[in-house]
Amino acid sequence: MRKNSVKNIRINEEVFRELSNIIRGELKDPRISPMTSVVSVEVAPDLKTAKAYISVLGDEEAAKKTMAGLKSCGGFIRHLLAQNLNLRNTPEITFVLDQSIAYGVRMSKLIDDVVSGESKEDGE
Repeated sequence: MRKNSVKNIRINEEVFRELSNIIRGELKDPRISPMTSVVSVEVAPDLKTAKAYISVLGDEEAAKKTMAGLKSCGGFIRHLLAQNLNLRNTPEITFVLDQSIAYGVRMSKLIDDVVSGESKEDGE
């Protein structure tokens, strides 16, 4: 199975959907922030491993606690995925903190600051 095959794309979407539901509704770990979202999931073509990109709204401390909580719940999450998905192999999930949303917000703020600085100079 190629990496970008139709089957792999469908499996990525199914794992993404189920993982989002599990994190939102099944996990009771107090370390996991309620503002945690799954950005994307990449399942390897052999279905042995998967990378889940996680975004946490909050400060750096909340992100670290959430990632530690998710890593400690990895076996439980894999067990729930195996129950909910009909796959030959349930992938071993690696959680990766996704900073792209925070980076985009920061860049947007910097652009707004530059634009407002230019408009003030034009007005004077």
